[in-house]
Amino acid sequence: MKTLLLGALITVSGLYAVQASAADPSVDTQSSTAGNFVKDSLITTKVKSKLAAKHLSTLTKIKVDTDDQGVVWLSGTAPTQDASDLAAMVAKDTDGVKDVHNHIVVMQ
Repeated sequence: MKTLLLGALITVSGLYAVQASAADPSVDTQSSTAGNFVKDSLITTKVKSKLAAKHLSTLTKIKVDTDDQGVVWLSGTAPTQDASDLAAMVAKDTDGVKDVHNHIVVMQ
C-alpha cells in the first residue's frame, strides 16, 4: 500500500513539473541551445574537412572550436607561419564562419 501511494505521489509530482515547465516560456532555451550546438558542430566539421582536404600533415595538429556566434578558434601547433596562415584562411573561407581567432603556435 505504501509503495502504491509513493508511486502515485511521484507520478503526480512529475506531471505537475511537466505542466509548470510547459507554461514557462523560458524553458524553450534548451531547444535553441541544441540548435546552436548542431550549427557550431557543423561549422567545426566543415573547417576540419577543408583542412584535411589540403593534404598537409602539418595541419593535423590544429584544433578547431566554434562558439555559438559562428566564431572559430584555432589552436595547436604549425611548423611555419605559412601553415598557420593557411589554416586561418581556410577557416575564414568556410560557410557560416563569422570570425576567426588564430591561436596556433608556430614551432620554428
